[in-house]
Amino acid sequence: MENNGKPLCAVIGVYKPKGWTSFDVVAKLRGILKERRIGHSGTLDPMATGVLAVFVGKATRAIDLLPDNNKSYLAGFKMGVSTDTQDITGKALKSCGKLPSLEELREVSIGFVGDIMQLPPMYSAVKVDGEKLYRLARQGKTVERTPKPRRVEKLSIQEYDGATGEGVLYAEVGKGTYIRTLINDIGEKLGCGGCMTSLERLSAAGFAKEQCYTLEQIRQYADENKLSQIMIPLSRVLAEFYDGLTLGERAAAMYKNGVKLRGEQAGIKNGSLADGAAFTVFDSGGGLLGVARYDNENDELKSVKNFY
Repeated sequence: MENNGKPLCAVIGVYKPKGWTSFDVVAKLRGILKERRIGHSGTLDPMATGVLAVFVGKATRAIDLLPDNNKSYLAGFKMGVSTDTQDITGKALKSCGKLPSLEELREVSIGFVGDIMQLPPMYSAVKVDGEKLYRLARQGKTVERTPKPRRVEKLSIQEYDGATGEGVLYAEVGKGTYIRTLINDIGEKLGCGGCMTSLERLSAAGFAKEQCYTLEQIRQYADENKLSQIMIPLSRVLAEFYDGLTLGERAAAMYKNGVKLRGEQAGIKNGSLADGAAFTVFDSGGGLLGVARYDNENDELKSVKNFY
């Protein structure tokens, strides 16, 4: 797929439907967009819905450049039940008839805000000795895992029914944080157990739920040749996270030929930028060349990723 004769290099916010894997979404979009080079950031489990940032064309090279932090979720939960998957789809391990009050639930939840340690669940894509945990879990195996440091910025109970143990929580978390494990651990701390019943990602990778499109909507835009209205150029997405640097014609040609530019050649005054500062690099016509870092000590511009 091309955009005005140029290879596509864009990102689109997709609202992932329930029951689909993140890979299912990518496979479907390959057919809709007629483009093989498609990837995503921030995998969502099949039972989850919500924000999935999808990278198209050359933009797939930038997946690892977008921050994987500051994700927000709305999750349904049920206290009094623990399962092997830590969500409602799993096999019940134990149940408890004594349910916590709203006050008890909120008091314990506060203790999970900030820097915490989380044990990766067996039903996850985390690898141990080169093997994904969920594959071992499906074989009925359990292996030793090491707790990992995680960050929970915000956590609040939005709804709760003390009679049924059912409720909804809102969470803002950092990279690698499992919401179902968070609910499981809160339940364990309360002594009654808990599992996740639903999950909606509200924001991730700079995209909010309101900026996302369903697969049906994307299909309609494609059929009407209006994809440019919903595809966001990679340069605009990167601008949310990196400052920009424009090179003159000669410097841009040298950069594209792999020459390590000195600060003066790139228009950077030595010492004017923090060492290792990263920014997007453009040619004089506004074309995105890549992302680079400036090395103060050696006074040179070093390429991180190229898009030309």
